[in-house]
Amino acid sequence: MPPWYANPDHGQFANDARMTAEEKELIATWIDNGMPEGDPSLLPEPPKFTDGWKIPKPTDEGIVSMPEPFRVKAEGTIEYQYMTIDPEWDEDKYIYAAEARPGNRAVVHHIIAYVIPPGERRPDLDRMLVGYAPGSLPTMLKDGTAIHVEAGSKLLLEMHYTPNGYAAEDTSKVGFCFMDKSDVKHLLRGHSAINHDFEIPPKTDDFEVTAKYRFRRNEMLLSMTPHMHLRGKSFRYVANYPDGNSEVLLDVPEYDFNWQLKYILKEPKRMPRDTVIECIALFDNSEDNISNPDPSKEVRWGQQSYEEMMIGFVETVPAKPVD
Repeated sequence: MPPWYANPDHGQFANDARMTAEEKELIATWIDNGMPEGDPSLLPEPPKFTDGWKIPKPTDEGIVSMPEPFRVKAEGTIEYQYMTIDPEWDEDKYIYAAEARPGNRAVVHHIIAYVIPPGERRPDLDRMLVGYAPGSLPTMLKDGTAIHVEAGSKLLLEMHYTPNGYAAEDTSKVGFCFMDKSDVKHLLRGHSAINHDFEIPPKTDDFEVTAKYRFRRNEMLLSMTPHMHLRGKSFRYVANYPDGNSEVLLDVPEYDFNWQLKYILKEPKRMPRDTVIECIALFDNSEDNISNPDPSKEVRWGQQSYEEMMIGFVETVPAKPVD
């Protein structure tokens, strides 16, 4: 665990969780031999499960909490909650690690932290600092890569709550670890291919929705994160290069809403200027989909889990290191 959903025919990923053929054969042989105990002196230390932050412990300046608890009703639908928070950062910050921590995992479906640039009232939706969703892991950047946040910026927390039959409260928070500007070699960017305009017919098991994103400069692709809801069936990223060639970057033939994984490339991949990433998603709105809330209804874009989304997130850095 966690499970792994990427088609091995396309791409190599640093966080590939699959066992190798040799590891599987070793376990099968051990079972066939009666599962004998090995040398007890070679036993590894028992795993230590993280109780606090999974990233290096942030300083007080790096912890941003909801200003007050949010009361989650026992039943019904709760619209997304948006909370603007001033972290009082009076100097530019360069973030190399970030983690969103739900205060009450039983009712928090997801958390997204956006940057509101200085002097602006709305967040920059391409500047998502960190998110939490089932199966997601904290952001940990390496090799001098950082997210730049200007002094005076504010943060917007997007909170999605799902009632579970019991009244509850939640006080979630996000944590950040900073690095010195002199150590920064690459600045992380976020992009997305989004399609808001679709209508999935009732009792349809293979409905296709596509979206595209065009690179306006030479960039290095680091990761891809497909996002759909309960009717999501499969998701594919295809790069259409300026020279006319195409390549499948990521293929997820069996998408699982309960494990919204980020697929991190083993090696960054160059995306020349004017490369178009096309995302192709299939939705199953039929009775055969056991997660389908209601196969008799037409489904459109919406924020709630019983509605749908179609987003292909990507993370990149410029092709040239920062000066």
